[in-house]
Amino acid sequence: MKASCKAWAAVAALTLASAVQAVPVSLTKLTGVTGGTVAGTAVYKADLSTIGLASILSIGIRDNSSMLGGSTGQFSGFDLDAIKLSNTDCLTAACAAGAAGLSVFDFMSGVLFAAGSQRAPVEPKLFGTDPSGTLLDDAVATLGFFDGESSTVTPDGFLSMGDNGTIDFNLTAATSTSGLFLYIGEVGDNGEVAAGAIVVRDTPQRLPEPGSLALLGLAAAGAAFARRRR
Repeated sequence: MKASCKAWAAVAALTLASAVQAVPVSLTKLTGVTGGTVAGTAVYKADLSTIGLASILSIGIRDNSSMLGGSTGQFSGFDLDAIKLSNTDCLTAACAAGAAGLSVFDFMSGVLFAAGSQRAPVEPKLFGTDPSGTLLDDAVATLGFFDGESSTVTPDGFLSMGDNGTIDFNLTAATSTSGLFLYIGEVGDNGEVAAGAIVVRDTPQRLPEPGSLALLGLAAAGAAFARRRR
């Protein structure tokens, strides 16, 4: 392999390695359901003291329900009722809903949401967002509270992520994982959280800058060229 190819491969490896900062978490389903007047939210817990990070600064959720979660149109994909970090260790969904949460979420400006696709018939928007795909937390989604209705007649208090949608929460401060528990609510109790990918990070999640995207593309191209030369 020529020196230039080795250099490209080294740049690619360094760039890709620096982008991988997510630690997957193991979830346990709690007993019972919680939610709104028509309660039907299942709650899943992760013990973050066992993940090997001293503190976290962001949490990511990716819908991975294989086009089966949620329903058609604006309710496609994983329906997220709420997300909470707490030092209270709960065994039931009702306990998680009532537990004191840490004030480290900024649901208005600290959220990066990439809406997934809808199954036909396609609606103008996913539930919990406006037609542009922007999260409407204070108005509709209310992701800080376990208040999602399990009925689609008068849905309230949750976000439909869409098939293969992603959402990242940047915390307002580094949060120690010692004695820390993550609670995630899934409207409808359909097992969608268990099918999703939940990760935590010790760094905030940022939208890639155009320059960094170009660098990543060049690095990947260099790595592919190096493989062809070999």
